Amino acid sequence: MKKHVAVLMGGLSAEREVSLMGGRAAVKALEARGYRVTTIDADRDLCRKLGEAQPDVVYNALHGPYGEDGTVQGMLEILGIPYSHSGVLASALAIDKAMAKRVLVAAGIRCPESIMTTIDCLRDGVSMDPPYVVKPNREGSSVGVTIVKCNDDRLPLWNDWPYGPDVMVERYVEGRELTVSVLGGAGSGDRALGVTEIKPRQPFFDYHAKYTEGQAEHLLPAPLSTETYQRALDDAVTAHQALGCRGVSRADFMLADDDPEALYLLEVNTQPGMTPISLVPEQAAHAGINFGDLVQQLVEDARCDAA
Repeated sequence: MKKHVAVLMGGLSAEREVSLMGGRAAVKALEARGYRVTTIDADRDLCRKLGEAQPDVVYNALHGPYGEDGTVQGMLEILGIPYSHSGVLASALAIDKAMAKRVLVAAGIRCPESIMTTIDCLRDGVSMDPPYVVKPNREGSSVGVTIVKCNDDRLPLWNDWPYGPDVMVERYVEGRELTVSVLGGAGSGDRALGVTEIKPRQPFFDYHAKYTEGQAEHLLPAPLSTETYQRALDDAVTAHQALGCRGVSRADFMLADDDPEALYLLEVNTQPGMTPISLVPEQAAHAGINFGDLVQQLVEDARCDAA
């Protein structure tokens, strides 16, 4: 008999709707493969819901705070329920942009220079010349990200900021946006699936562009030199391993226009999007892995780190 899988979806973050889309796709794929599936909307009553469902394994389709930051992972460790994607430490590290960058730079990966500040200090000015990018320190999917260009007449007003006090101000890299998915497997090692160049139909590949069909062109494989293509693959695997990721991750890069050899890693996503138009399923298909097989592998490789 196939395992009983609880698919955690929805949640409390700004990425709730994307989580619901990815969760529904996973449910459909797992049911087609004969798994018994229980869907759980991960609210503050999640522990009780899991206790009632008694699943063999959890497929984590959550994004953002609580679902992607080690919080849910820690609860599943305590409950002893194996779960997909990264564990507590990797999840907590990767979602914290400042801490993740320290780990990545120490691993020899080039990242854009940045400073940490608070949203209150940001209102008084920034000690970095534009262009730069302002990012919430603990969000994903480009939520809250703002680009400040050299010729902007006025800076954004940082009022009603809902993403926490800590922000990263990062040098803006003008160039080509690339992304690489890394798939891990018990006993099979970590494997980069391909490099995609993303060409949004608007100036910035924001939350709307990421999850609205037709808002970005995906070039797979990315039209790069052999050397640059391989470097992106290698850096993505190095980042995946340095942070301690498992299951699947996605590394986002910029290739600078002013230096075609300058590849910068922006961040690593431990809970990358898994909607029908998301990048990970697309790269998996390019590597010969259909969506159902991808989800099944994540379920079969699920585990507790503390077990």
